[in-house]
Amino acid sequence: MTRLLLGVTLERVCKAVLLLCLLHFVIIVILYFDVYAQHLAFFSRFNSRSSALAQPSPNASRPHGTEAPGPSPQPGANHSSTQQPLPPCQEVPPGLVGRLLIEFSSPMSMERVQRENPEVRAGGKYAPPDCQPRQKVAILIPFRHREHHLRYWLHYLHPILRRQKVAYSIYIINQYGEDTFNRAKLLNAGFLEALRDEADYDCFIFSDVDLVPMDDRNLYRCYEQPRHFAVAMDKFSFRLPYAGYFGGVSGLSRSQFLKINGFPNEYWGWGGEDDDIFNRISLNGMKVSRPDSRIGRYRMIKHERDKHNEPNPQRFTKIQNTKATMKRDGISSLQYQLVEVTRWPLYTNITVDIGKPPPRPARG
Repeated sequence: MTRLLLGVTLERVCKAVLLLCLLHFVIIVILYFDVYAQHLAFFSRFNSRSSALAQPSPNASRPHGTEAPGPSPQPGANHSSTQQPLPPCQEVPPGLVGRLLIEFSSPMSMERVQRENPEVRAGGKYAPPDCQPRQKVAILIPFRHREHHLRYWLHYLHPILRRQKVAYSIYIINQYGEDTFNRAKLLNAGFLEALRDEADYDCFIFSDVDLVPMDDRNLYRCYEQPRHFAVAMDKFSFRLPYAGYFGGVSGLSRSQFLKINGFPNEYWGWGGEDDDIFNRISLNGMKVSRPDSRIGRYRMIKHERDKHNEPNPQRFTKIQNTKATMKRDGISSLQYQLVEVTRWPLYTNITVDIGKPPPRPARG
């Protein structure tokens, strides 16, 4: 009887243990699937978030020059990329050097100048890549038979202008033929041809090819008043020769240039046209602005007087008559023939036929 009771008890204990084990197993399975479900939901959310981050929104900022990935454009559909606008260039560019060492004794080739300026586009055009320039400048050089001087001018001026954060183009206005030289008439033709090339110039700088600035703080841009840059040349012992001097390098905005009817066309030969321009500025209620003489310093490439550019014997009489002649003689009366336009790597050559000087009246 005792053995029978003991057997029944052991059987009950075994069943109870078995039930406990089964219960424990069920609980483990339930917990396992619950945790698995939580992990599955977590990874699902993570993957969704990662996919969203991989597709930037249209308003997200990105480096300049890149564009957001998107669906391939359909045939005939317009597709344009959005780019962040460039910040305006600083009023005083941060990379200026100041006083420069300018010398003309080292040999200079056009190939060397071209290697030194890979950023310049065909035609002598450049715009700063990292900021929005304040002005777009056309630099006009009256020219004939000065290739030697031009190489030095380009060698020095391209780096200076780039440091000044100028958007610029360089135009060589080459006089066709061998008749008497006329600097001012060439510059009038250059003004119109530059605007024909690109209509949005708002500043024009007129520079002789033999003058190189000695300080890059002499900023090649236009100002509220017509600008005379070449204040202190080594030719004049770095002094302004007289108060009304406006020669060498000058700058006028488009509106200032048109206000004075451009430059006179009737100054054939050397001298007088820059004084006439100064008179035009004064007679139209404007004043000439200049940089400090310590900054507006220039070195001139020495040379002999050009053939067919002898001093104009009529220049003094013409200067005295500016008030009477400036409305009829200027950009409004300009006549010339365009001969050729050639875009070289560092400048645009514009050859023009400006005619001949009128015959002098016979002496009685």
